[in-house]
Amino acid sequence: MTGRRMTTLASLAALGAAVLAGGCAQQPPAPLRVEPSYQDAARAPLLASSREAVAQLLQGLDTVVTGDGPVLVATVVNVNDLGTSAPLGRTLSEQYATAMAMTGFNVKEIKLRGEVFVKEGAGELLLSREVRDLARQQNASMVLVGTFSPAANYTYISLKLVRTEDSRIIRGHDYALPNDRDVNRLLALPR
Repeated sequence: MTGRRMTTLASLAALGAAVLAGGCAQQPPAPLRVEPSYQDAARAPLLASSREAVAQLLQGLDTVVTGDGPVLVATVVNVNDLGTSAPLGRTLSEQYATAMAMTGFNVKEIKLRGEVFVKEGAGELLLSREVRDLARQQNASMVLVGTFSPAANYTYISLKLVRTEDSRIIRGHDYALPNDRDVNRLLALPR
């Protein structure tokens, strides 16, 4: 080969390598899937949100008004269909019961009771008459009830602490959860 032809081939090879390298450089690197850690789980926003909601609900609560009997926590239900609850409602109820117990309330575990009305796929749904009857049987002074309402960007939660002797709402607290991946997954009804 002639010197000129070799120079041209070398230039074309260099140009081809530069084009290929440039094309590769413009593709973003594949995202790395990072698994959540136990430390991340301990700081899960849903847990913190539930604890904060109970703290707000109980803030400044007078024990003279509430009585000294145990507290029952009913399943949080969908406001648009009070006969059903998604995993979100049952999860929130569990977290509220734990948070109340951690603050010193005598919280009765109603899932262990045979007389609780359990509807397939809905959890421990307590209708108003059933709440009163169960509260009397358990000598409960209060029942924590709640609803959730999914919207476009947020799911709105409404909590009420109800005195069983006269059905008076002693405390209430409303808050919202962002419809992130976890909340959307918990909103899905069982199939």
